[in-house]
Amino acid sequence: MKKYILLLFVLPAALQAQNHSSDVQSVDNIIAALYHVICGEPGETRDWNRFKNLFASDAKLIPTIKNQDGKITYRALTPDEYVQLFSSRIPTGFFERELHRVTEQFGTVTHAFSTYETRERKDGPVTNRGINSIQLFFDGTRYYIMNVYWCAESMGYTLPEKYLK
Repeated sequence: MKKYILLLFVLPAALQAQNHSSDVQSVDNIIAALYHVICGEPGETRDWNRFKNLFASDAKLIPTIKNQDGKITYRALTPDEYVQLFSSRIPTGFFERELHRVTEQFGTVTHAFSTYETRERKDGPVTNRGINSIQLFFDGTRYYIMNVYWCAESMGYTLPEKYLK
């Protein structure tokens, strides 16, 4: 009987790991996983282990921000710091989706300029748009996100039409 109970706990974890192994096998998959994992209804728990698996150990997430004086600057976060900040500052739902992407690749390096829009409800009005500059590393086996550096229209910039195709 104990063997069967153990299988009930071990098998779902093994299936979950197997289900997300494809996240890092292509540029399309890793970017889709990045957008998917941060989305959810208010109070809905995100799969932060899946999120962290997308990143290299020294990766950074770098939002462009305005400081208290209104000066435009940036903040560099580790994936763990991003999880803490995101979890504490998003009491509403959050849905982000990719609208357009320009991708350049050479050898182990990939750069994706990914236009996005955000909403508080899946079917709600757009609350912001911007561009994620995503740098990826391919080690011959899988992709790793090295950096995600972004600027939103809420910073006072308008997206150029060429990034909205």
